Amino acid sequence: MGSKSQKRAIKSYRSRLRTRGMARFEVLGLDGDRDLIRSVARRLAEDGPEASRLRAAVSQTMSGEPPRKGGILRALRRSPLVGAELAPVRQFEPGRKIEL
Repeated sequence: MGSKSQKRAIKSYRSRLRTRGMARFEVLGLDGDRDLIRSVARRLAEDGPEASRLRAAVSQTMSGEPPRKGGILRALRRSPLVGAELAPVRQFEPGRKIEL
């Protein structure tokens, strides 16, 4: 490593990362995959809905299990409209006349 000030700066940086729930680690991979791995790591660090989808897709791919059923139902239950007591009304239209 370097001087005392460099060591202190790295220690401080890693401490700030820990308080944000982040960790620094090293992975081995092909040189051609460097940008891909960095972009995946960057997206996962954002921790938003896109990161959740990416995390689920990678986990499912790595486990080799088929996707679980009921994903649409779970998404509908998480909707902000759940419990909104909506009663959509559809107008009746007799349709058009056709010749058979």
